[in-house]
Formats: sequence, C-alpha cells, structure tokens
Amino acid sequence: MDALALEATQPKKVAAPAAAPGPSAPVPTKRKPAKKTKKAVVFFEVEILDAKTKDKLCFLDKVEPNATIGEIKSMFHRSHPQWYPARQSIRLDPKGKSLKDEDVLQHLPVGTTATFYFRDLGAQISWVTVFLTEYAGPLLIYLMFYFRVPFIYAPKYDFTTSKHWVVHLACMCHSFHYVKRLLETLFVHRFSHGTMPLRNIFKNCTYYWGFAAWMAYYINHPLYTPPIYGEQQVKMALIIFLFCQIGNFSIHIALRNLRPPGSKTRKIPYPTKNPFTWIFLLVSCPNYTYELGSWLGFTLMTQCLPVAFFTLVGFIQMTVWAKGKHRSYLKEFRDYPPLRSPILPFIL
Repeated sequence: MDALALEATQPKKVAAPAAAPGPSAPVPTKRKPAKKTKKAVVFFEVEILDAKTKDKLCFLDKVEPNATIGEIKSMFHRSHPQWYPARQSIRLDPKGKSLKDEDVLQHLPVGTTATFYFRDLGAQISWVTVFLTEYAGPLLIYLMFYFRVPFIYAPKYDFTTSKHWVVHLACMCHSFHYVKRLLETLFVHRFSHGTMPLRNIFKNCTYYWGFAAWMAYYINHPLYTPPIYGEQQVKMALIIFLFCQIGNFSIHIALRNLRPPGSKTRKIPYPTKNPFTWIFLLVSCPNYTYELGSWLGFTLMTQCLPVAFFTLVGFIQMTVWAKGKHRSYLKEFRDYPPLRSPILPFIL
C-alpha cells in the first residue's frame, strides 16, 4: 500500500480551536518618587538699639536663623565702621550681660524680629600686648635699680654693686619670675577673649611698674640690711619661691591643654600625672595659690616692707578673680567638685 493510500485511510487531526481572548492582566506601572518638599527658611529681622539712648542704630533684614552673634557684629560693623566687632557689646537687655560671639540667633529667647542693645566697650587692645607690656616693665625697671644707674641713689653709688649676696639672689628671682611670665604669654597662654579695653594697659602698667620700682629701690639701696635670720631664712624662702614657681607653671600647662588652639572651650580642670597639679583636688584656681606662695617666699627672702605690701594687694586682687572663676565653674558645670575652694584650701 503506497503512502497516499495510507494518508487517506488515517483520520485527519483537527486543530484545537484558539482560546477566546480574555481580559488582559493589568501591567504594574512604576511610581515616580515623590519630590521632597524643602522646608521654608524663616529669616530673622534684627534691630540694634543704643543701650543708653534706645535710639535705633541698625536694622538687619533677612538674617539667617543659624547666624551667630559674632556674625551679627560683623554685619553691624559694615554700617558703623567705627565700631569694630571687638569693641561691641551686644545684649538682650540694656543692663544685661554681653552675649557670647558663638551664641546662635535661633537659640536665643527672641522672636523672628529680634531686638538687641549695643554698648561701646571703647578702644581695644590685645591681651598679649598688655601682658608683654606690663611684664617687661618690671623686669627692666628692677634691673635699673640693681645696676644703680645714675639719678637713683647718691652719685657715689652709681654703677656699684651690693655687698649682700641676698640682693643678687633677689634680682635673679625677680628677673626669673617676669621672664617666665613673658615666655608663658608668648607660648603657653590661650586667651578666651582676644582683647581688653585700652585703658586697662595704663592701669595695669601703673600697678606693676610702680610696685617694681618701689620694691627695687629698697632692696637694692646701699643701706639695705639682710634678713634677721640670715642664710637659713634666705634658703628657706628660696625653696618656697622655686617650688611655687614650678607649681604655677605646671598649672598653666594643665589649663592650656584643656583648650584646643583657636577655641573657647571650657572644661573642668582635674589633676594630671604631674604632682604639682594635685592641688586641683582642693582649689579651683591653684595658679593664684602658687603665685601667692611665690611672693610670700620673695617677701621672706628680702624682708622688705614694700614687697610684703605688694604681696597683700596681689592676694586681695587674686582672691577676687578666684572667687569669680569659682562661681563661674559652679554655674556652668553641675558636676563640679564640691570640695574645692577658690584659692586657699578649706579657707577661702
């Protein structure tokens, strides 16, 4: 049977009918990410009034909320060039405290229309310049009396030297003290404020230079008499003086290390590995404590009334400063050590 006959006898395969078209499945569409809406920046309006007369001095429009008081001072300086930022005191109240340069506008208790009060601090001068001037003076003045330059004592004593070795020791100690202060000003101290009123330099120099001349006149006088207890008293005084000078320097280094360069950061000072700093356990301002000890030693060494008077006046002034810093520490730090006294342990 041939192939054609076989095809004719076999039943033909019927193709399956095509499926009826049904409703098409929905194709998922990608959603476009929603655009982030930017928050509208609320600008401030700053009005600066004179603290005394309440006259309007400046109006600043569209000040950014994160602007600092330092930046506001710079804006104010543009409209009033005679008042540079260091000369300005910006306050919330005419009789209130000056705001810090790092205070941020939006963090202050003011509305979007802020009113500040301006007070002129007067001409300013850098702390470094003041310190160098007030410390260099006593160093040079004392040496003039020590070498007995003309017109100080009788002509027959011009450029003569004292026969008492304690006079030469006192000159070395006095010179060492002020050379140390000059070097610390240049290389150790970091000041929280860059300037002070110019008038302070005259007041400070009068104090330091005047006392230096008064002390030097009597210590280097040809009729000067040594201490009553002689060599033992002088040696004991020298030990006290050097001990306190090293302690004072150690405290200055510890305080320097608390503040990074160029910052105004304030931290609680604590004792370090240096034994001279362990006094921080009991005193808030041990640099003044050691300074007082140095001048007590110098007073004991020279047994000179002007030196004793200078030590007393210095102690009174340092006590005022120490109490102010102690109150500032207590106010700023809640965990400030409660056992500390401002300048003298358990006493003052």
